Amino acid sequence: MRILIICVALLVTFSVAHADTERQQITWDLTDLFESNEAWDAAFEDIQKRVERIPEQRKGFGKSAARLADDMIEQSQLIKEYWRLSVYASLQNDEDQRDAVTQQRRAKVRALGTKFGEAQSWVNASLIALGEKKLLRYLAKEPRLQPFEFSIKDTLREAPHYLDEEGETLLASASAMTSSPNQIYSMIANADIPWGEIKLADGSTARLDQAGYSRLRSAANRDDRKKVFDQFWTTWKDFEDSMGATLNSEVQANMFQAKARNYDSVLHWQLSQENLPEKVYRTLVEQVNENLPTLHRYFKLRGRILGIEQMRYYDIYPPLVEMDTDFGIEASKQITREVLKPLGEEYNKHLATALDSNWAHAYPQPGKRSGAYMNGSAYDVHPYVLLNHNDDYNALSTYAHEWGHAVHTMLAKRAQPFETAYYSTFTAEIASTINEILLEEHLIAKAKTNQEKLFYLGQALESIRGTFFRQTMFAEFELAIHEAGERGEPLTGAVFSKMYMDLLKKYHGHDAGVVLIDEPYNAEWAYIPHFYYDMYVFQYATSISGAAWFADKFLKGDESARVDLVNVLKAGGSDYAYNILLDAGLDMASPEPYQALVKRMEDVMDRIEALLDE
Repeated sequence: MRILIICVALLVTFSVAHADTERQQITWDLTDLFESNEAWDAAFEDIQKRVERIPEQRKGFGKSAARLADDMIEQSQLIKEYWRLSVYASLQNDEDQRDAVTQQRRAKVRALGTKFGEAQSWVNASLIALGEKKLLRYLAKEPRLQPFEFSIKDTLREAPHYLDEEGETLLASASAMTSSPNQIYSMIANADIPWGEIKLADGSTARLDQAGYSRLRSAANRDDRKKVFDQFWTTWKDFEDSMGATLNSEVQANMFQAKARNYDSVLHWQLSQENLPEKVYRTLVEQVNENLPTLHRYFKLRGRILGIEQMRYYDIYPPLVEMDTDFGIEASKQITREVLKPLGEEYNKHLATALDSNWAHAYPQPGKRSGAYMNGSAYDVHPYVLLNHNDDYNALSTYAHEWGHAVHTMLAKRAQPFETAYYSTFTAEIASTINEILLEEHLIAKAKTNQEKLFYLGQALESIRGTFFRQTMFAEFELAIHEAGERGEPLTGAVFSKMYMDLLKKYHGHDAGVVLIDEPYNAEWAYIPHFYYDMYVFQYATSISGAAWFADKFLKGDESARVDLVNVLKAGGSDYAYNILLDAGLDMASPEPYQALVKRMEDVMDRIEALLDE
C-alpha cells in the first residue's frame, strides 16, 4: 500500500441473513470512535479544512529531508483521521441503511474522500521527481521517514507507470468514467431487470430476484431447482446484449488505464499494484486445470449421495446432507475459542479481548446491511465486525472467519506503525480462511453420528469447490476476456456467453457427462458482480490454498507453522504480501499450496466414501 494514496477499507461479504426482530440485538459501541455525532461533525470540519491546505505543501515539498518528513507525517496523520471518520459513518449507516441522516453523513465523507484524493494527486509524481538518489539519501538521514520507507521505495518501483502532474490529474478526473460500468451493472441488476415470481412444487410462490435465486437454488425438490435455474438465467439472457456492452465497457476502461500507465497488459497493471509475480495467477489457473479430475470426482460423489444418476448444473447447490444446526452467538463464541487454541497464546489473547468486547453488530434487523465484514481501518481504535448471525452452521463459519480478520488487524496494528499496518487481500483471506478449515476439522472430530460427520465433510467440500475451483473459473474468464480485448477482438454479450460456456463445460466435465450444462445457463457471467472489481477474485483461491498449506502443518503438529503464521499476520503491510508469505516458507507462485488444497479435498472425499461404505 502506498500510504499517500487514499484506500477504501476491505469489506468481506458473505451470505445474506434475514431479520429476526425477536432476538435481542448485540450491538457495537461506536463511541470508541466518536463520543457523539456532534464530535464527528467537528472532526469533519477540521479534516476538511486541512485537506484544502494540502496543495500548499507542493511549494517546497522535498526541499530537505526534514521538510519531506514534516509533509508526509502531516498527510499520514490526516489519512488516519479521515479513515476514523469514514469508519464511524459507514458503520452507523450499515445499522440501518434506510436512515436519511446516516446516509447523508456517509455521502459527506465519501465526497470528502474524493477531494482528498484529488488534493493528493500530485504527491507521488513529486516524490518521483525528487529522484531515487535523493530519496535514499533522505531516508538514511531522517529517522522520521523510516515508517515511509516501504511506501517510498514502492513508489519508486512504480515510477515508470506514473504520469506527470498534468497526466495524473487527467486520470484522476477520468475516474468517474472508468467506474461507471460497475454503477451501470448495479442499476441493471438491482433496479431495471423485471424479476418475476416462480411457483414451487408445494404450491407456494416466491419472487425470483437475486436474493430469491440464492435461497432457492439449493431447494430440496429437483424440479423446483430446474425451474429456478431456467427462469432466472433466461431472464439474464434477455439482457445479454446490454450486459455485454456494460462488461465490454469495463474491459475497455481497464485497458485504457493500463495503457495510459504504460503497463504491458491489464493483468500486469493489476498484479503490479501489489508487486505480485504474474506466475502466481498463471500457476493457480494451471494447477486448477490440472486437477479438474478431483472436482469431477466430487460431482460424481455428490450425485451418488443425492441419488442423482445424471448431475446437472442445478444440482451443485443442495447440501449433501440435511441437518438442523443451532449455533447461537454464545455457542459460536465458545466453539471459535476452542477451535483456534492451536494458534497460540498471543493470538488467543487478542481473540479473547475481541470476543469479550462490544465490537460486533450481531443479528439481522430491518434496514441493516446484509452479509458480514470486518472493518479495521480506524488505526487507533479496535476493529469492528458486522454479522447477520442466523444461528446455523454458515453463521458459525462466518463468525470464525470474520474474527480471524479482526485478530489479524489487532496483531498487525500492535506490531506496525499506521503506515505499514494495513495488509493485502493476498494475506487477509489466509488469516480468515484457515479458521474455517480448523473449524471444519474440529466439528468433524466432535461429530457424534455419521450423518453429522457427512454434513461437516460436505461443507468442507463445498468450501473448496466454491472458493478454489469456482473463483479460479472466474479468474480464468476475466483473464480471457481482457486478453481478447487486448488482441482487438470484439466483445459482445454473445461472445461473453460463448467464452463462459466453454469454461463452464470444462470445469464441470460436460463433455464427459459429469455435469451437464444447459444453454440458458451460459448467461451466468452477466450476474457476477466480481467482474467489475478488476481481477481480484483469484486471491480467494490463492488464500484458501495458502490456508490449507498452513492447516496441514498445524494438524500434523508442526509448531513452527504457528509461529510462521502469526509472523505473517504481524507483518501487516510492511512488505509485499508475496514476500511476507515467502519468508514463512510459502511460495504462492509454486504448485505446492494448490496441491495441498487438492490433497485435502481428496482426503475429505476418501473419508466420505468410507462412511458411505460402512
